[in-house]
Amino acid sequence: MSTANINQKVIPGAHASPKVELVAVASRDQARANEYAKTWEIQRAYGSYEALLADPEVEAVYISLPNSMHCEWAIKALEAGKHVLCEKPLSRHASEVEAAFDAADRTGRLLSEAFMYRHNPQTKRAKQLVDEGAIGELRLIRSAFSYSLYDEDNIRLRTALDGGALMDVGCYSVSGSRLFGGEPEKVYGEAWFGPSRTDWVFAGTLRFPRNVVALFDSGTAMTERDELEAIGSEGSLFLDDPWHCKVPGIELRREGRLELIELDLVDSYRLELENLSDAIRGDGELLLGRDDAVAQARVLEALHDSAVRGAPVSL
Repeated sequence: MSTANINQKVIPGAHASPKVELVAVASRDQARANEYAKTWEIQRAYGSYEALLADPEVEAVYISLPNSMHCEWAIKALEAGKHVLCEKPLSRHASEVEAAFDAADRTGRLLSEAFMYRHNPQTKRAKQLVDEGAIGELRLIRSAFSYSLYDEDNIRLRTALDGGALMDVGCYSVSGSRLFGGEPEKVYGEAWFGPSRTDWVFAGTLRFPRNVVALFDSGTAMTERDELEAIGSEGSLFLDDPWHCKVPGIELRREGRLELIELDLVDSYRLELENLSDAIRGDGELLLGRDDAVAQARVLEALHDSAVRGAPVSL
């Protein structure tokens, strides 16, 4: 649903997977949909989102619309009888995410938030190492995700579409921090709101139970960076490419030594599509469902409110 740039990362995995058949694409413009379908070898093209949802042969939809439209169209798709994989973040408003999952429950369909990195073996192995005590007791989580974008007309920098650094890339750090730390008790956010009035730089602190702290920074007006580190009482674990997972590998530092844990390169987008497919067929469980999505939205909402108010927010 839409011809957004992110689709270019998702479509190859869909075409390559025996569990996924990509049958249709929808745009608000029929000519654009036709051209897109031809370019990406998609069978059918629709000039409206409603037309796509009316197709009885479409079993599930991937929503890559702007952030502000995610929950609205997820609900419409669910009510049309489709399963939904919705691009992250579903919303920074927990009530909207709750409403979307209420629609999923009501219609008996599945809804999942598309944090593709969570499906990658690199992420699963890093989580396993921390849980097994490879770095001792977890003390600190540090992460970053940034890039340079100065086109104020770009949807990622438009306030009406819920753009900004926190929503676009900071949400990964929030998700990664929660993966290792659990659910935070208190958060504090600081933001620089640029000329587009979206946050061009966003930094946050999350305080978790058991005295675990997470620090992250994100930006749409900084040099390209992406990393995550979990630091414990006896060692640390470092991911140089935690989100895209294009160069998988984990650096485990302890007792003065560095151990490089190598992993195979796997398409995270294909894995998230196959996870939804397996869940639809009853061959597996959704990795990311209601609980994770609602908790994620609550933290994003609290961080944004904290940055606006200039004070910590308890959850």
